[in-house]
Amino acid sequence: MRIATLCSGGDAPGMNPCLRAIVRAAVSIHDEVLGIMHGYEGLLDEEFFLHSDGTMFMGLRSVSGLSNIGGTILHSSRSKRFTTEEGLQQAVDVLRRYHIDALIPIGGNGTLSGAYELSQVWEGRIIGVPATIDNDVLGTDATIGFATAVHTAVEAVDKLHDTAGSHDMMFLVEVMGRHCGDIALKTAIASGSEIVCVPEIPTDIDKIIAHLNEIKLSGKTSVLAIVAEGDDAGGAVTLQQRLIDSGYCPFDSRVVILGHIQRGGIPVPEDRVLAAMLGCGAVEALHVGENGKMVGSIHGKTTLSSLQDVIGEHRQVDPDLLHLLRIVAS
Repeated sequence: MRIATLCSGGDAPGMNPCLRAIVRAAVSIHDEVLGIMHGYEGLLDEEFFLHSDGTMFMGLRSVSGLSNIGGTILHSSRSKRFTTEEGLQQAVDVLRRYHIDALIPIGGNGTLSGAYELSQVWEGRIIGVPATIDNDVLGTDATIGFATAVHTAVEAVDKLHDTAGSHDMMFLVEVMGRHCGDIALKTAIASGSEIVCVPEIPTDIDKIIAHLNEIKLSGKTSVLAIVAEGDDAGGAVTLQQRLIDSGYCPFDSRVVILGHIQRGGIPVPEDRVLAAMLGCGAVEALHVGENGKMVGSIHGKTTLSSLQDVIGEHRQVDPDLLHLLRIVAS
């Protein structure tokens, strides 16, 4: 079988270990692997991974040492062309021209949505792998890159604790998460932050102010609030202004936006193991005839879900974790 693989959308720590697992699993059963550079855009441009000698097929040495490297050696991008009927047909033509039997796209909701659309017009097999720091994909307990992103955010917030305490102030730390507040929620719990704002729950300014005044009266002199970028208050900058405009916020505040720093760095062991599981699982799924599916991990076991089922909605935060935060941050 000739398998092509690509990374699309935002990069996530663990994409390289996933690529390593795909190539090694495929080579072990004598499959051929082509790496497509720059995601779906690279597919349209027929941009393939090439060795120094000009050969295209990826082997064991192609992915050697990738377990502890962030980013993706295949590079990534977003492609407007691919979302058109003409782009999809062009992609089909390229896949046929290179006699590709199966495609393993690695990425988030947009990547998986593109994979589903492609599956409707191409006769080859497709198994998607969820890789996004947002952890907003249905059909899996965790996406590749999420654990590392939380680790990175917690490290940053831990450092801000020192400055907040030294200056008796509040930091509003904005983390990624447009549709799912998992990064914000787990960062808040792990770092001992007092407030979290997530897309799933409407932000109540009056309640936040009341909570801040309770904290102040209790004798606490510093506060950390974790704000998901997709929070309905409009993010950390807007939330800060609303608190100031109320006239009742008892703390001087500063905003820190972690931004793309959350996407980089060495993947933590949890992401490396997940990437290995899902990469190997994708190849195994192809060899038992699966198609139009996404490989995920539920309760530590590899599972398959229909692409159509996982792209319709975004995964939501665990309400039990929200309850836990209310207890430990009270």
